[in-house]
Amino acid sequence: MNLIIFGPPGAGKGTQADFIVNKYNLYKLSTGEVLRNEIKNKTKLGEEISSIINSGSLVSDDIVEKLVETFISDKNYKDRLIFDGYPRNLTQAKTLGKLLEKHKQKIDLVLKLSVSLETITKRILERSTIEKRADDNKEIAVKRYRTYEKSTEPVIEYYKKLNLLKVIDGERAIDQINKEISDIITLI
Repeated sequence: MNLIIFGPPGAGKGTQADFIVNKYNLYKLSTGEVLRNEIKNKTKLGEEISSIINSGSLVSDDIVEKLVETFISDKNYKDRLIFDGYPRNLTQAKTLGKLLEKHKQKIDLVLKLSVSLETITKRILERSTIEKRADDNKEIAVKRYRTYEKSTEPVIEYYKKLNLLKVIDGERAIDQINKEISDIITLI
């Protein structure tokens, strides 16, 4: 089973992805983590990524595609991936479909954690007092939420048309969300 999880920053995506990984023995593919690992491990690609990021640019879809294909093509992860933070746009969504098809796999389920801007702002401000993250303030939270909503809307619609999308009320308690996700997964 391969799945994708969507949700704005502060929606609890990482928490839910970790729950799914542990319960269903999947591997979480977070493109952000993979990019940071390439940089940390000082690979040739990592140096290229670091240079791009340090110049203030976004890493190209081509580079992300190469990294994602590395995991998709690995037999250890075959039909055991949960994509977190990818795909971010329609081009990436279509590319992901082609890569999975090339390696005789598919997306089985797309989960979207639906959370209001008010709740996101509250959670991020609470998180800022605990984790002291520099990007956890109200203005940045609002901007990131709006950017997320705008950029992922076409991707969400794409998966909705493919009948893969399930929307989860992300306003509830973590264990209630866990249960709903488990109930949905048992049906596929």
